[in-house]
Amino acid sequence: MGKLALTAKITHVPSMYLSELDGPRKGTRQDAIDGHKEIGRRCRELGVDTIVVFDTHWLVNANYHLNCGPHFKGLYTSNELPHFISNLSYEFPGNPALGQLLARTCNEFGVETLAHDATTLAPEYGTLVPMRYMNEDQHFKVISVSALCTVHYLNDSARLGWALRKAVEDHYDGNVAFLASGSLSHRFAQNGLAPEYAFKIWSPFLETLDKEVVEIWKRGDWKTFCEMLPEYASKGHGEGFMHDTAMLLGALGWSAYDGRADIVTPYFGASGTGQINAVFPVTPQDGRAIPKAQASSAEGYTAIGTRL
Repeated sequence: MGKLALTAKITHVPSMYLSELDGPRKGTRQDAIDGHKEIGRRCRELGVDTIVVFDTHWLVNANYHLNCGPHFKGLYTSNELPHFISNLSYEFPGNPALGQLLARTCNEFGVETLAHDATTLAPEYGTLVPMRYMNEDQHFKVISVSALCTVHYLNDSARLGWALRKAVEDHYDGNVAFLASGSLSHRFAQNGLAPEYAFKIWSPFLETLDKEVVEIWKRGDWKTFCEMLPEYASKGHGEGFMHDTAMLLGALGWSAYDGRADIVTPYFGASGTGQINAVFPVTPQDGRAIPKAQASSAEGYTAIGTRL
């Protein structure tokens, strides 16, 4: 049937948009932009028809959600950083049929998921920024998945990722890419210090932690990474509580994954946060390592929905 052709962990820093514009930041994020364009090129080479983005800027307080409208077009200004992204134009096609299929399969796997195809809901910039560089010609259809999940277990996000893969492989006629759109550490510079940290990480601890994680990815030590993910998400200030990363690793087979990260854009600092573009080769998996669904009890339940 279908194929999960490419997966990646990607940046969406708004300074990429500033990098296009005349001014002091012009050209300063060209390496990240080039990384997005390279991932888009690889998707084309692999025959991808739809890109599914796990968007850590889409906040949800219940369930998992897919934005799979038939077409997206508009102007976007960031509510959190309007001085970075203002009046960004976007347009690309959606894939309602695939969105409904993905949601149906996730529900069959016990992860309650809703697909929204008749909606005025616009994508967030975790989707819009990468599509600006990967999909400028509207070659790919696009679906967004909510990945700023405030009351969700990371286990369930991993199961969601696996269910999305199974939906594609067992029921879809086409090739799909999954992109986890979010940073590593995500501790923004304190107010008033942002210019000083424009190209730096907030603390030596977070930078050291992030760089060791990248080495773990390059070594392919997924057992270690999956075990440390809940604590990394918490102590490392993971963006979206790292639900995008749990979804990505779930799709790849979780701790049984046997690939190694291909670093497309090396680790870099942005406003205190740690960023990267990295492709994770898709390998055959049977799902044996995917975590079980979490119990609904609040016992041992942290503020980020992670059982430690």
